[in-house]
Amino acid sequence: MSVISARNLRKEFGDFTAVDGIDFDVAPGESFGFLGPNGAGKTSTMRMIGCVSPVTSGTLRVFDLDTATDGAAIRSRMGVVPQADQLDSELTVVENLVIYGRYFDIPRAECKRRAAELLEFVQLTERENDRVDPLSGGMKRRLTIARSLMSEPDLLLLDEPTTGLDPQARHILWDRLYRLKQRGVTLVLTTHYMDEAEQLCDRLVVMDGGRIVAEGSPRGLIDEYATREVLELRLHRGALGETADAVAREDASALASIDGIGDRNEVLPDRILIYAHDGEAALSEVHRRGIEPVGSLVRRSSLEDVFLRLTGRTLID
Repeated sequence: MSVISARNLRKEFGDFTAVDGIDFDVAPGESFGFLGPNGAGKTSTMRMIGCVSPVTSGTLRVFDLDTATDGAAIRSRMGVVPQADQLDSELTVVENLVIYGRYFDIPRAECKRRAAELLEFVQLTERENDRVDPLSGGMKRRLTIARSLMSEPDLLLLDEPTTGLDPQARHILWDRLYRLKQRGVTLVLTTHYMDEAEQLCDRLVVMDGGRIVAEGSPRGLIDEYATREVLELRLHRGALGETADAVAREDASALASIDGIGDRNEVLPDRILIYAHDGEAALSEVHRRGIEPVGSLVRRSSLEDVFLRLTGRTLID
């Protein structure tokens, strides 16, 4: 039985369609991701799963319960980590957890026991008596996750869990989420960070314009929609302030000069991408043709390349 099952799921706000008839399933213990740019429909989907936004049409079942009629029962088994931390800055770290646990009618003694265990899990034990306000962004994010786990949920929803965090804080958070998955908690997250999706997700869907444009494992999507390697070239561009027509002519000239190198090419505002199975061989061919890039980089294909292939723009547009 799927933890979450959606069929022809739609969410409309007046004349605007945020989620346009999507189908997906999430298995127990799976880490499932919604990947896409801002406005793709990820958060609207998460709000419907969380039973805080009604479904416009289609069906959505969580724990084999109907989100339209069984919202309270679903929420009792679910933890939510919203985009913005909603901690009480006037309370201490441990008070934020204990008071939140009381909303679930958990006895105070049990709340304190769980709070101590969770603070150790998110590495905040030494800050338990500190107020929330002076904590760093990474600490607040970890505390928010700890709070979402006070009810010992079977399903954890995470909406952009690491947005705004520095690389070290992100990696700490990834480690905590990986450990939750090892405990059997089902994770559903939204993100527009490609490396985050590759690190955390067993399976994901790529959304754009309210629709699912691809589905699979991170590695499977890369193998299906991208080549093994990508050659990035930075070519000389004209002066700042040049006209759009001049930029278009430069792009057309650059594409013509590299035509036939690799399987396909993409022109971005700051670089040209050549998709090839051997990036070094492609770079050698670039030099053989007398093209002298300002800079070059050979790298493995990523989920961003998948998104470029599917939508023609980067994930963070």
